[in-house]
Amino acid sequence: MVNVLGSADEFLRILERDLDAEIHVRGNEITLTGQPAAVTLAVEVFTELVAVLRTGQGLTPDAVERICSMLSAREDARPAEVLTQNILSNRGKTIRPKTLNQKRYVDAIDQHTVVFGIGPAGTGKTYLAMAKAVQALQSKQVNRIILTRPAVEAGEHLGFLPGTLNEKIDPYLRPLYDALHDMIDPDSIPRLLTAGTIEVAPLAYMRGRTLNDAFIILDEAQNTSMEQMKMFLTRLGFGAKMVVTGDVTQIDLPGGSKSGLKAVQGILDNVDDIAFCMLTNHDVVRHKLVGRIVAAYDRFEAQRPR
Repeated sequence: MVNVLGSADEFLRILERDLDAEIHVRGNEITLTGQPAAVTLAVEVFTELVAVLRTGQGLTPDAVERICSMLSAREDARPAEVLTQNILSNRGKTIRPKTLNQKRYVDAIDQHTVVFGIGPAGTGKTYLAMAKAVQALQSKQVNRIILTRPAVEAGEHLGFLPGTLNEKIDPYLRPLYDALHDMIDPDSIPRLLTAGTIEVAPLAYMRGRTLNDAFIILDEAQNTSMEQMKMFLTRLGFGAKMVVTGDVTQIDLPGGSKSGLKAVQGILDNVDDIAFCMLTNHDVVRHKLVGRIVAAYDRFEAQRPR
């Protein structure tokens, strides 16, 4: 019962807040009262909580909230299936999708050669793609991982950064390194980089190459031009897989330039073996406030005169 209701009834308070049914706990017995629909929903929530616990995975406040919201939204997958799908484990930490859209995104990467993950900051687009890349490398589906981003500034200027070209480019690729450190033993990363098993490079370095037996991730793709996007997609070689991630609401291209990510869906929408996965502010898995910030900006943009 402590596992279901949480230490000091932490999960119970979340359930009382998010469910309309009244919850009465006495010993090892839970009684639900209220409107039939509210009681039915509460029963489903408790069933999913128990299903997650039976997998051996502990519950967290975040998981309890997500189970309530998924069932309230009547989404077409069981929350327990979403929250217990393991992608990768490293140093005691397991990476899993946390929302239905994230699960669809991860499944699309398994089922398609080229996948576009489009959505706001914090929705796990890049992080989950990196986890799938490391999983593919470890299971020998590919023999290298290539991570790339366009070196476009968000208000800052590359030329004013100190150091050599590699040192100037490094801040643009830092988020990719940060994700790698969560998934691979940090001591082995320099060795993998030196051997070329993992390559982190700006998009401009991709021109003229054919990338075979590789898992290729293009991050911040909203900052590619149409020509760069076409150049990148045509690097695809045999035995390779590509994931393109970006947020079309955060374009840092100079005025007048059209984003390759914005244009590509209309161009490739009906091409076989290419999937487009849309994530929203409901899929934000950073601090709860990030989701609210994204939603507030979406409302602001919707109200602005065009």
